[in-house]
Amino acid sequence: MANKKMTIIASKGTLDMAYSPLILATTAAAMDVDVTIFFTFYGLEIIKKGNADKLKISPLGNPAMPMPLPIPTLVASLPGMETIATAMMKSMFNKHGVATIGQLLDIAKESGVKLIACQMTMDVMGVHPSDIIDGVAF
Repeated sequence: MANKKMTIIASKGTLDMAYSPLILATTAAAMDVDVTIFFTFYGLEIIKKGNADKLKISPLGNPAMPMPLPIPTLVASLPGMETIATAMMKSMFNKHGVATIGQLLDIAKESGVKLIACQMTMDVMGVHPSDIIDGVAF
């Protein structure tokens, strides 16, 4: 019987969009699935050195985001709202013991998840291999 394989494409570089591929990948790897995450376009932000704990979330265009009060689109676009939304989500994650993006990247590498950065996107966006965390293929 052939090994089960999974490839996940990470094309968004926000905090909320970084969790999905990493949680899916680490869970699948724990189930003996060969997993690859392909980071392209803004997904490269997830694997840039020093970025794992700096990713942000935007309440703008994200109507499902839980907020204490409904936030009109105009208010969500005001300066500082991204910082507030990011702090709120990180606080919720911390309160519930959710691993950070940096921790999930480490777990993924330790679990044998293959991390691949899109070379074409790196070239287009001026990202150099030295900008990317260790353990990522190109």
